[in-house]
Formats: sequence, structure tokens, C-alpha cells
Amino acid sequence: MSTVTLASKRRRSALRTLAFMSPWLIGFAVFFAYPLISTVYFSFMHYDGFRPPTWSGGKNWAYVFRHYPLFWPALRNTLWLVLVTVSLRVVFGLGVGLLITRIRTAAGVFRTLFYLPYLAPPVAATMAFAFLLNPGTGPVNSILEKTGVPAPGWFNDPAWSKPALTLLALWGIGDLMVIFMAALLDVPKEQYEAAELDGASAWQRFRFVTLPNISPIVMFAVVTGVIQAMQYYTQPLIAGKVASGVIQGAGTQFEPGYPDKSTLTLPQLVYNLGFQRFDYGSACVVALVLFALSTAFTALLMRRRGGLIQAGD
Repeated sequence: MSTVTLASKRRRSALRTLAFMSPWLIGFAVFFAYPLISTVYFSFMHYDGFRPPTWSGGKNWAYVFRHYPLFWPALRNTLWLVLVTVSLRVVFGLGVGLLITRIRTAAGVFRTLFYLPYLAPPVAATMAFAFLLNPGTGPVNSILEKTGVPAPGWFNDPAWSKPALTLLALWGIGDLMVIFMAALLDVPKEQYEAAELDGASAWQRFRFVTLPNISPIVMFAVVTGVIQAMQYYTQPLIAGKVASGVIQGAGTQFEPGYPDKSTLTLPQLVYNLGFQRFDYGSACVVALVLFALSTAFTALLMRRRGGLIQAGD
């Protein structure tokens, strides 16, 4: 076969491969690469959305990290939600999945009851929780006071606002429950039977049989949970508005983070800077910080997962 013919075949093969990959390549370029490059570009520009952008160098970065008073509280709150809320959601979702796969009576009823809250719209669910946990008139605190338990301030107390958001996240655990149930039902029964014959206890069967089989699903739940926590916007914003009593209308502007910046998250800063203060350059800086944190957490988790697999082998 001549060199020209071989080169022609390779060219046709490459073009065919590009044709099959073109939908993904176009989507990647339009919805990921271009927005990311634009965000990096505007992070070094002074741009208010009305006048043409002008070069500002590192002023936006210096302003966000040194002079913007809301950045560090928002970063701490976001990291708290990632570490605490994601961990509790995975543990609680796995526990509920284990419970429902073990019970034999009314399993469908319990599965429906745990899954229904996940279908509630985030705004409606957050408003309902804010009213239920109202320190003065909420039924939760009324019950606690009758039983002699000190009633927390929930969304009106900086020390309890993030735990209240965590309770809201645990209430809508239906998505993880379904995923874990599917994984648990797929674990080979022969392995459980062999473990029982070897005298393994319930904890040992869970540790050495269940967890190794569902570890990819656990990793999936953790990674997606981290990404969702990094994008946590609607629930803390609505909870702060309802708890503060602010009714936003025409001409009013709500400063997020009530009470005392305890519900402030990085996605709220992106909106506050970009669409309320019209400082798109600083908003892009916060967006890039979010992207870097999400990438770092995901890479760390995947590396940890790879290390565990190699150790198991």
C-alpha cells in the first residue's frame, strides 16, 4: 500500500472520528470552554454591563480577597455546607436505603414517604421550613417548649441557621435514597451468605460486603453532593428573606446572608456582585473561585477513590 493511500485512509478515519465527536465538541466549546474563557477574561476587566469593558489588571482579585467584606464569610459557609451537609446527606441516604431494603411490610409506603419531599419545589419547601421553624410561632419550637427542651432560633440565629439548612437538605433525601436502594439491591446475595457462613456479624457484612460493592455509588453521591453544595443558592437566600421578614418589591434590595452573614454562600455573592452591584469583574472572580474549589474537591475525591481501589487490589 502506497504512502499516499495510507495517509488518505488515516485522514478519512480522523474526519469520521471528528464527525462522530462533533456534537460533544460543539457542546463543550459553547457551554463550557467559551464561558470559562470569558469568565477569566472579564475577571481582569472593569465591566458594569453598560459600558465597554476596560482593563483593570488584578484589581478585581485584590478587591474580592482583601476588601470585599462578604467573601470570607461566604467561603466559610460554603465549605461548612460541603463538609457537613454532604456527609450527613450521604450517611442518612444510605441509612434510609438500608432500612427500606430490609423491611418487608409497607416498604412501598415508606419509600414513597421518603421520596415525596424531594419533589417539592425548593422555594416552597424552604418557605415551609422557615415557617415551621419560626422561633416565635413555629410548631417545632412550640413542641420543644412543651417538652422542656430549649427552643433554638433556627433561621433567626447565626449559630442555628446552617444546621437548619442541613435539616432541610436531609428532609429532601429522596434522590439519594433511590440511588442507594438500587445499589444495595444489586449486591450479590451469595456474598452475604458466604459471610454469614464464616460467622461475620452484621457490621462486618456491611463493612466487607456492602460497602465494597456500593463504593462507586457512594463516590458518585459524594461528588455530585459537593457540586450541588457549591451551587447552593435558592434555599439559603429564601430562608434568609423569610426569617428577616423582608418582602422584596420594586425598588428594594435585599442584602443576602441573614442572620449576620450565616446563610451567605458563594453563589449568592456572584448574583449580588453581578446583578445587584453591576460589578461583573468581581463576580467573575468569585465564580472562578467556585470553579477551582469544585475541581479541587472532585480531583481529591477521585484520587482518594483510586487509592482505595489499588489498596483493595
